Amino acid sequence: MPEIPDLEAIRGFLNERLPGEKIERAEFLIPVVFRIPKESFVETLEGNTLGETTRRGKFLLFALESGHVMVINAMLAGRFQYVEPKEKRRSSTCMALGISNGHELRYYDDRRMGKVYLVERGRLLEVPQFADMGPDAWEVTLEEFKEHIKKFRGQIKNILVNHKFLAGIGNAYSDEILFKAKVHPYRKRTSMSEEEIERLHAAIGQVFDWATPIVASQMEEDLNYKDRRDFLKIHRKGGDQCPVCGTRISEITAGQRITNFCRTCQPEQGSRG
Repeated sequence: MPEIPDLEAIRGFLNERLPGEKIERAEFLIPVVFRIPKESFVETLEGNTLGETTRRGKFLLFALESGHVMVINAMLAGRFQYVEPKEKRRSSTCMALGISNGHELRYYDDRRMGKVYLVERGRLLEVPQFADMGPDAWEVTLEEFKEHIKKFRGQIKNILVNHKFLAGIGNAYSDEILFKAKVHPYRKRTSMSEEEIERLHAAIGQVFDWATPIVASQMEEDLNYKDRRDFLKIHRKGGDQCPVCGTRISEITAGQRITNFCRTCQPEQGSRG
């Protein structure tokens, strides 16, 4: 699932290539992912000019000269391609936009779980999840973070991946953030000290600052980055040695979610400076 580093890298890639370019052709290929009728989608996009691509949580927002915004929530398996039109399309290609610079921007989704919306700029809150999303995880201030976290109880990893708490954190980077902060993923939020909460907030920015350039460096000219996350320190590294202390990294699977952590660096019973 794309998380903030992936989406920020995609956003940066597209903003180097798309602003000011016209959409010459809009193809509506797999209807199940669209939340707008085909006729409205094609009529609004064709002839429109692309502006800046922005991000809100796990949504990418494509600004259009007409005042509309194309909003894409890639969900679990949605991915983008930026290729020449002659490039063979994947069978799961849901949308293809012919761009005036001679390329196609494609969105494909092997599981067809993603969602494509088209709304007027002032009506973004009508997009499902927008109205109840918490602050963006990479933009939230320490003061906002400390105040907002008081509203949530339960295990801290479950809170981190809850979009109502913060927008943009998923399973992989929640493991990395908790490892950086030295906080056990199954700690109850109510058991955490103020110092640990401050450390957790700092870890979010530190992990995203570190990971985003790495993801961006892996992107090829067709926007393909092959979902490589082998550079992560702990996620999906169950059984390997912890890069800090050498302890075997633990792996627990619950509810179809894999959680990795170090029992030494992330003690279950409290803070380690």
